[in-house]
Parts: sequence; C-alpha cells; structure tokens
Amino acid sequence: MNDAPIRFDTKIAVLLREDLETWQRLNVTAFLVSGLGTELPEVIGEPYEDADGVPYLPMFRQPVLVFEGTKETLTAAHARVLSRALPRAVFTGDLFATGNDRDNRAAVRAVPTGELDLVGLAVYGPRNAVDKVLKGARMHP
Repeated sequence: MNDAPIRFDTKIAVLLREDLETWQRLNVTAFLVSGLGTELPEVIGEPYEDADGVPYLPMFRQPVLVFEGTKETLTAAHARVLSRALPRAVFTGDLFATGNDRDNRAAVRAVPTGELDLVGLAVYGPRNAVDKVLKGARMHP
C-alpha cells in the first residue's frame, strides 16, 4: 500500500462573497460545486463502500478549497476566470429568490455579464491559474 501524500496539479476552489449569511454560504457552495462533476468527470473519484459492503456515491477526488472576499474581489476573480477560460460556475444574488433550475438559469440569462450580482464562483483548473483567479481572496474561516 502506498501511503505517500497525494499531490494534485489542479485545484477546485469556491469563492464566496463575505457578507453572506451562514445558510447562504452553505447553499451557494453546494450549488456551485455540483456543476463541476457533471462537466469534468476527471474530478470525481471512485465510489465508496463501507466495511459491510454498503455502497455510496463517488465524490470529488481532491479537496474543495473555500475562500471569501469582498464584492470587488469576486468581480475581479470573475473577470480573471473568464479571461483564462477556466471551467467555472456562478451563483448570483437573484438565485436566492428562485426555487428551481429553470428559474435559476433564466435569472442569470437576464443579466449582462458585467452586471451580474455575484455572490459565489467555483473554478477548476491548474493550481497556478486558479491561484491567479483568486488573487485578493482569503481562505474561508
């Protein structure tokens, strides 16, 4: 058995706006990361199984790092993620008032890119590229 630490050359990160309520932070994080596994199957590991043989769904193969920042930090990170064409997901303030996927997509589609009220951003890619996108953000406490 190989017990050497596993190092990843990629990073999964979520950036949350610092003024969100606790329930909003949890909700936004869950929604944002849900899109990564559907479009990027390489981020998903193998299924789990306990000692009794009960199977469980697979999860990400690597940690998800959660950061926070100001509205300005989030806006800048969004511009950087777009310029680098990295896989990303967004959550806007408008989505707190919707209750389903159809209305969520319509709420995002209704707003021009530069006017999105961003409250969360998920990004995946090479570690150094993701680090550059998150410049100015800090680890979530």
